Amino acid sequence: MKFEGIYTPAITPLNAEGQIDKTAFAEVLESLIAARVHGIIIGGSTGEYYAQSAQERFELGAWAKEVIGSRLPLIIGTGAVRTEDSVEYAKAAKAIRADAILVGSPPYALPTQQENAAHALAVDRAAGLPIMLYNYPGRMSVSMGREFFDTVLKASKNFVAIKESSGQMAQLHMLAREFPNLSVSCGWDDQALEFFAWGARSWVCAGSNFLPAEHIALYEACAIQKDFDKGRRIMSAMLPLMDFLEEGKFVQAIKHGCEIAGLRAGGVRAPLQGLDVQEKERLQSIVAELKRNVASVTGGKA
Repeated sequence: MKFEGIYTPAITPLNAEGQIDKTAFAEVLESLIAARVHGIIIGGSTGEYYAQSAQERFELGAWAKEVIGSRLPLIIGTGAVRTEDSVEYAKAAKAIRADAILVGSPPYALPTQQENAAHALAVDRAAGLPIMLYNYPGRMSVSMGREFFDTVLKASKNFVAIKESSGQMAQLHMLAREFPNLSVSCGWDDQALEFFAWGARSWVCAGSNFLPAEHIALYEACAIQKDFDKGRRIMSAMLPLMDFLEEGKFVQAIKHGCEIAGLRAGGVRAPLQGLDVQEKERLQSIVAELKRNVASVTGGKA
């Protein structure tokens, strides 16, 4: 499987009682398909997997496959503290015929490079599917390094891509230069332009839940058209949103962005709390200006 384009880590809509809204979830997926994103990820951080029961995660994956069918690639997240749990999520992904799985480092445990590699290989054996690794030391407290990559890439051909979310340009440089067979996907939004300049062919971006056209525009400008002057103008227009998302209420902002776009997102699960009135107004203003500015670059409609 080749990872190319915009991959959206879909939100998980909730109803007034805080339960998963299956109908609204289907509407979110259909909106992404209609917007022509290139793939959908279920069970990622943006989907609030950490606040869901195992049964809810199994059901979300199955629901997503039922809605999406074969129209877009479906990637299932396997993130968990225990390797045994990640293995079960991988088995479930295989059972529903997902196209790939997302494999990160177990949080809190602080595994060594070899221990982390053993975890990833155990998950790989359970699914036998293409794998996008997920390096996010800000949440997991460990970073995938040379020893990890040397181990897993020699052991299995299923490791085909990585969502690189360390925020460290040296890590991107190392991956691009030393592990060219591992397709790098941008996982740090305000570095998307730099990722594309270093040969990235995909971008896993939560903002594409509600601004898919604008994210696709940046991908096409840089990765397809190789027009980095145009890409810089689009990126400049998107930076205020990226700054807002990094203020500390990331998932809350993504969900409210979906509400602005006309989708039913609902609230967030504890311990998170929603945006306040002022934050909602700021986000609405940022989104409106972003759409206008990107449209002025691409010649589209805001």
